[in-house]
Amino acid sequence: MKNIAYILGIALLAQACSNHTEQTKGLEGKIERDQLSVTTKIPGKIQKILVEEGQLVHKGDTLIILELPEVDAKAIQAQGALEAAQAQYEMAVKGATDGQLQQLRAKVDGLKEQYEFAQKSLDRMRNLLADSLVSQQKYDEVYAKYHGAKNQYLAAQAELADVLKGARIEQQKMALGQKERALGAVTEVNVAAQERYIIAPQDMSVETINLKVGELALAGYSLISGYITDGTYFRVTVPESKMKDFQKGAVKTLRIPYLGDKKVEAKIETIKALSSYANISTAYPDFEQQEAVFEIRMKPVNAAEAKELLTKASFIVKEN
Repeated sequence: MKNIAYILGIALLAQACSNHTEQTKGLEGKIERDQLSVTTKIPGKIQKILVEEGQLVHKGDTLIILELPEVDAKAIQAQGALEAAQAQYEMAVKGATDGQLQQLRAKVDGLKEQYEFAQKSLDRMRNLLADSLVSQQKYDEVYAKYHGAKNQYLAAQAELADVLKGARIEQQKMALGQKERALGAVTEVNVAAQERYIIAPQDMSVETINLKVGELALAGYSLISGYITDGTYFRVTVPESKMKDFQKGAVKTLRIPYLGDKKVEAKIETIKALSSYANISTAYPDFEQQEAVFEIRMKPVNAAEAKELLTKASFIVKEN
């Protein structure tokens, strides 16, 4: 009889402890962080890795340096094309060289002397023709030479004026277009050269480095993956019967067991219905089979307080 009473006492004590545990345990969830993958836009070999797994880095820090020999070769080509286009443009704007200008000026001076001599000859022949001392044929010949010398002189003057003004405006625009195209190629190469430095896009913790020095990094391949420092959030699954205590915008008190039940305030940001049992984050879900289950995502009220929390650690929601 005493044994039976003893056994019943133990059973009642165990049931009481179990009920007390269920009442105090509450809903359990996981601490999560937004993930981030750092990739490269241009393929290249890993030349140097400047960070280690587990290290905290800040936005703008250099994580990896790539070796890009093809970009270096294209930089030389683009610079040469720019220098050639610059020379073509300057030549189009300036026109002739100093030697060509000197030759043209000498040509104009010579034709001017011929023109003036032809004009004097024509004036003399006109006086002689008036006195009937020369024939009309002789006068016409001198008159034709005069106009020939005049036209040559005017043509040389126009040629010199064009050279002094430079090439035609169409040729100058064409040369300018070639120069701007070459300048764009140089800028493109310089931008590509900056891609050799893989930069941290945000404050983050480095979790995984996927390549080693000497390995080839393809475009779009994730070189480093990690967690955003300010991306901490709390994820818990709640059955339909308890959703009355989880309204969007409400502030909940969370207990962190691994920190000695430290309390953290978190605000409910999103509520999403779960269609798969595998998405449930609570270790010991307590709900009926026919009940709907919802994922609650909460952001810490004090972001600085949540920075040091361990990812994937458990927390317990303090029930009302």
